[in-house]
Amino acid sequence: MKLLCNKSNLLKGVLTVLKAVPVRTTMAILECILIDASYDKIKLTANDMELGIETIIDGQILEPGIIALDAKIFSEIIRKLPDNEVTIETDGSFQTNITCEKAKFHILGKSGDDFSYLPDVERKESISMSQFTLKEMIRQTIFSISDNDSNKIMSGELFEIQENRFRVASLDGHRISIRNVELKEQYGYKRVIVPGKTLSEISKILPGSAEEDVTLFITENHIIFEFERTTVVSRLIDGEYFNIDQMLSSDYETKLRIPKKELLDCIDRATLLIKEGDKKPIIMNISDASMELKINSFIGSMNEDIDIQKEGKDILIGFNPKFYIDALRVIDDEEITIYMVNPKAPCFIKDDNESYIYLILPVNFNAS
Repeated sequence: MKLLCNKSNLLKGVLTVLKAVPVRTTMAILECILIDASYDKIKLTANDMELGIETIIDGQILEPGIIALDAKIFSEIIRKLPDNEVTIETDGSFQTNITCEKAKFHILGKSGDDFSYLPDVERKESISMSQFTLKEMIRQTIFSISDNDSNKIMSGELFEIQENRFRVASLDGHRISIRNVELKEQYGYKRVIVPGKTLSEISKILPGSAEEDVTLFITENHIIFEFERTTVVSRLIDGEYFNIDQMLSSDYETKLRIPKKELLDCIDRATLLIKEGDKKPIIMNISDASMELKINSFIGSMNEDIDIQKEGKDILIGFNPKFYIDALRVIDDEEITIYMVNPKAPCFIKDDNESYIYLILPVNFNAS
């Protein structure tokens, strides 16, 4: 095999597929990136058996062939080469020469025939949306998946498609994040759990163009994302997701309208007094036209007033400040509406159309 590629194109392709190379594995071949130039295009692939990424890059195929190269070594070599044309040449014993200007590297590859290709997943009904929309939906929900492996379902996100409505939801036992969007077309009903790791990597490599689409294919066991010249295939998480609708309520005793940035900045300031691992709540004392925010910790105390528009009852309630900060940071509205029932019930941050819903459970605190 002999290839000629521009360094920037090659590096972009390598960094795209690198996200599917496992950190630890007993199968040495999975630690490789496959370069497949058997036909008329140069295809890079990585696969950890749960997540696989394949991308096509520009370049000249001077001699067709296929090789698997150690991902860590290969990516670092390409990263540090001069910004010029790169030649990759292999022989029958998988000896590989990588040349760029005066830099010459010689490494040993592996047979491409031993590589685990992406699974051949049947592509039936395709679902299209803008790259920007999908990237934003992931950004606005991914933070509330659980990082505890004891409950696999909580480590993924619910993708639910019904006619032209697409819902993404995540939860970790203390909060729920939901994004709803309207699709351009009507689709059959689908409800699957996509691993958080897959969505985290997708959000990093998806360009996020508002003009370009990403195409999804969903089967019983896999989900495929196709955009530009990249294909991502991921296994789905087995199991039945929680009944999200049962956890949502339209009842409230207190309704607030409040400037988002002012509330976010105030809670963010309060966290200066909280050490890592300390579970001190932010206490909200809500009365007619103002919200007083207070925090008491071993370091010190803080209180601050924010003007609000309120309907309903006064309330004194406490929350984990991080959960509020996470939600507020991904909301783009300048003003938000918060719904509360009582100091023991979840509060909801949502817009009028319910395009986003954030449920946060309150915490107990000593009122004194």
